[in-house]
Parts: sequence; C-alpha cells; structure tokens
Amino acid sequence: VQLQASGGGLVQAGGALTLSCAAPRNIFGLTHMAWYRQAPGEARELVARITNDGIKYYADFAKGRFTISGDNARSDGGNDVYLEMKSLKPDDTAVYYCNARALEVDYWGQGTQVTVSS
Repeated sequence: VQLQASGGGLVQAGGALTLSCAAPRNIFGLTHMAWYRQAPGEARELVARITNDGIKYYADFAKGRFTISGDNARSDGGNDVYLEMKSLKPDDTAVYYCNARALEVDYWGQGTQVTVSS
C-alpha cells in the first residue's frame, strides 16, 4: 500500500504551503491519518493527526499555524488528508511524511520536502 504525498516546495519565512496525501481504498480498518516530519539529523516527529471521527491532534509547534483536514468521502472509496501550513519558519524545514494507521499497521508515503528560507 503506497500513500501519495505532494505539495512540498521552497517558500520564504512567513509563507504558506498545503500538503496533500491520497490513501488508496484498500486500506482496511483505517483508524487515522497523520503527518510526520523529519529534519536532517533529527528523529521523525508527529506534526498532526486526524481520526476517522474527525478528532484532531497537533504537536505544540503546529498549534495555531497548521491545520489538518481529511476527506473520507472520495468517490473511489479512498481517503485524502491535507496539511495547511501558515506562518512557516526555517525550523519547519524537513521532509514531511503522510501516515495512515490501520489495524495497528502503519503505512507511509514517500515524503515531500518542505524548505523554508529565512
């Protein structure tokens, strides 16, 4: 199962980007989708998560600047998740990964690079 993430790029500090991720319809038992990020030399960290019930969780650094949303009504039965990022800072520079959890199994996208210049 491969998640398809897109939307990364180069942006100046204070700018905005929206990341998108599409999960195929054959993920049985999907419970939530999330965005993680990994900066060079750092561990991967959770950015935001949204459950099937629409409950959202944000890391402290994301609160007030990032918004996660999901669409589980795609016509082919798949799920989409988005991460709207505003007021970006150079510290937000990282590879952002889409994640889906189903029946205690994690599925990952290929990562999309976000670079914020000062």
